[in-house]
Amino acid sequence: MAMRIRPGAPYPLGATWDGMGVNFALCSENAESVELCLFDSADATKESASIALREQTDHVWHGYLLDVLPGQLYGYRVHGPYNPAAGHRFNPKKILLDPYAKAIGRNVRWGPEMFGYKIGDPKADLSCDDRDNAALAPLGAVADLSFTWGSDAPPRHPWHKTVLYELHAKGFTKLNPVIPEELRGTYAGLTTQTSIRYLKSLGVTAVELMPVQQHADDMYLTEKGLSNYWGYNTYAFFAPDLAYASPRSGSAIQDFKRMVRAFHAADIEVILDVVYNHTAEGNQLGPTLSLRGIDNAFYYRLSPKDPRYYMDYTGCGNTLNMRNPAVLRLVMDSLRYWVAEMRVDGFRFDLASALARELHEVDKLGAFFDIIHQDPVLSQVKLIAEPWDLGEGGYQVGNFPVGWTEWNGKYRDVVRGFWKGAGGGVAELATRLTGSSDLYEQSGRRPYASINFITCHDGFTMHDLVSYNEKHNEANQEGGKDGTNENLSWNCGVEGPCEDPMVKVLRERQKRNMIATLLFSEGVPMLCGGDELSRTQHGNNNAYCQDNETSWTQWDLTAERKQMRDFTRRAIALRKEHPVFQRRKFFQGRALRGSGVKDISFLEPNGEEMTDAAWNDNFVKCLGIRLAGDALDDVDEEGNPIIDDTILWLLNAHHEKIAFTLPQTPPGQTWEIILDTVNPAADPRRIRPGAFSYELRERSLILMRSVKLDEEDK
Repeated sequence: MAMRIRPGAPYPLGATWDGMGVNFALCSENAESVELCLFDSADATKESASIALREQTDHVWHGYLLDVLPGQLYGYRVHGPYNPAAGHRFNPKKILLDPYAKAIGRNVRWGPEMFGYKIGDPKADLSCDDRDNAALAPLGAVADLSFTWGSDAPPRHPWHKTVLYELHAKGFTKLNPVIPEELRGTYAGLTTQTSIRYLKSLGVTAVELMPVQQHADDMYLTEKGLSNYWGYNTYAFFAPDLAYASPRSGSAIQDFKRMVRAFHAADIEVILDVVYNHTAEGNQLGPTLSLRGIDNAFYYRLSPKDPRYYMDYTGCGNTLNMRNPAVLRLVMDSLRYWVAEMRVDGFRFDLASALARELHEVDKLGAFFDIIHQDPVLSQVKLIAEPWDLGEGGYQVGNFPVGWTEWNGKYRDVVRGFWKGAGGGVAELATRLTGSSDLYEQSGRRPYASINFITCHDGFTMHDLVSYNEKHNEANQEGGKDGTNENLSWNCGVEGPCEDPMVKVLRERQKRNMIATLLFSEGVPMLCGGDELSRTQHGNNNAYCQDNETSWTQWDLTAERKQMRDFTRRAIALRKEHPVFQRRKFFQGRALRGSGVKDISFLEPNGEEMTDAAWNDNFVKCLGIRLAGDALDDVDEEGNPIIDDTILWLLNAHHEKIAFTLPQTPPGQTWEIILDTVNPAADPRRIRPGAFSYELRERSLILMRSVKLDEEDK
């Protein structure tokens, strides 16, 4: 049947079905001509139709096809010069994925045809490969976006009341025996009541999903029987990853929307970990999947000295050209789509410093931030930066602008070092535990700008942090060269699995110490999914390619794992119960409004406030923190002053017990222990009135609150 073709429109970009036909629009400044290629099925080895897009408006090639329906598979062939020395890598023998594709009809299949040059000599990319890749190339699918959202509404939890839980869309449910087998490892698996109930019982308010935009498993990994499990290898910024669609629906879009709707109904926000700093096309020796063949010099940052090569601030081979308005539009359109159409509640930006490089240096006043701040949609959702990249000057913790929160790598390192027993001054520890005012206060941000974490997907799990001194990445088949060597970990005396009862007890306590520290610190806590279940990767601190039981959440709950889960639930509940842990303002270290009570006091074991000498001592391993519940300097939604219990927080990272002199309570009150990492299951217990000293066990954390005496106590 002959295609009925109309000129179409340059906007919106991508493939847009309007009920009668589909408008196709592709942006390329340097292309000489563009062909739209239609495929009959995912198994097709060549296109069934090829239509020249003859209309061009402001670098956008477009056309409208009547009679085309949702589900139609398509790609592009783009004609232009193949001149890598000038930055151009056009190759019409390669089918290219629409960068605005909202659904994936076929993921990439590897073969030498997927490369625009002849594989072999490192200089081979200077010559064009003329093999056709139509049988292997990833294909877009025209999407039907209709969905019944019903009464869905975003939870909109304020930042200071947020508890984040980082999880992998597949790994969280893959081994859960309660979930139907065909749903494990899918968006639908996350939607089950089993998953929802667990997260609700834990107490988290938001899930931070590791990348779910369509990604490619690198060819070199698949040849070794591995995959890019983490998914930080995106090549389609609008499409939910097809790998996590359930067999029942076959639609990643529908499954993803159902997942968001289910999380929202449970009052849980959905935050996406997104990768806009680079694509899966890699460096000059990488494959030709999409942007490289559509307009390489337009979409990527190329070396000004030799455009054959890419500016690589990411360690992944390329960097998107955020100086180009069309590339900025691609990213912003994608972000708005995920908020407006898919209804997510925020984003965590991978290697966010790379997005802010206007020239070479990171510029926090760059166009990317300007557009975000001015956007009426994106400025209202949660924005989290991974505030570093691999380029010069890329470590930018504390330097992102107002409106952004940041993964606080300094918090992670200080807390790890303290509980390892490394010693060192406690001044920075105190600063990190109280919201990192040195990083955020002067720029006008609040404590919740600090996303506190001790572990995340990248590095040791919490269990491995206390079980291994060295990384054990042999399964990655990279000769042990991958993964950081600086883990700030301590194996408690034995490397790896151990049946010594004393070592096991110490490891469990160390995990509780760090979980409690995380949840009682000012700022926003982020748990690495599975840490509350003592998930282990057997010492692998870079399990990005391990799509197997190494990475998946382990649901076979031993007594120790159940105890760790219950302890984490209790710590989260205590955080939520006490506003003093959810401050919107920084501590001032002074009495407020003439109350005579400091909002915070740091104590030495003798019960006295820390002296200058103590702050500067390099080997302080014990610290007390008194938080005044009647000096919060904050009001609730109705304007009433917020009052809380006064909290005493004692931390001892020393290998010996320490007698800690307790500060006096007001008349008629005493201290009550509400959490003890030595006795995690113990009920709250009160300190005997008049007692002035508490024996703080080695490597332990105690949380107390000031309570009124009962008559029997008196």
